[in-house]
Amino acid sequence: MTIDRIWSYAPDSGHTEGQDLTGYTVAATDGTIGHVDREASPHDMRHLVVDTGVWVFGRSVLVPVGVVTGIDTRGRKVTLACSRADAKAAPRFQTDSETRDQGYLRAVGDYYDRLPPRETASV
Repeated sequence: MTIDRIWSYAPDSGHTEGQDLTGYTVAATDGTIGHVDREASPHDMRHLVVDTGVWVFGRSVLVPVGVVTGIDTRGRKVTLACSRADAKAAPRFQTDSETRDQGYLRAVGDYYDRLPPRETASV
């Protein structure tokens, strides 16, 4: 995955343009991390804001859509190519204004782009 592609859905992810993923369960390679709160694409840096619930004390994480490996519309589930620990260790998401901060988004994209490739769980 290159940094340019980290902000775009992979062609084989199952994403359909205009699709609303709000409320979908989000699964890492080793378990569920939460659900999609919203999707945004400022500065052409498309990402999901994932509400982790109580898993990481109620905080949200920001995930570039290039990390999405599968979308199951029937099961309302999004699968990622990273582990729960990877998502938890990403640059901390604290305020909604960060979803528009190009520097913060670049740091998030760089973080996920540097992760080693992983086997993906089936959707």
